[in-house]
Amino acid sequence: MAKLTKTSVFKAQGSKAETPLDKTTRVVRKMVEEEAEQRQTKINRLRNARLEREANTPTKRSR
Repeated sequence: MAKLTKTSVFKAQGSKAETPLDKTTRVVRKMVEEEAEQRQTKINRLRNARLEREANTPTKRSR
């Protein structure tokens, strides 16, 4: 077992380098987030257009 001293126990750990898998994961997550944002924007635009069309269309009353 390694001998523990004040200087070895409380050393600041350097950040490890990004592995290729980490890089791929980061890029894919960014792509998925961007696609979800675009999809939500499109859904909101279509919903607003539908609501506006329904508001401007006179309703037919059946008797």
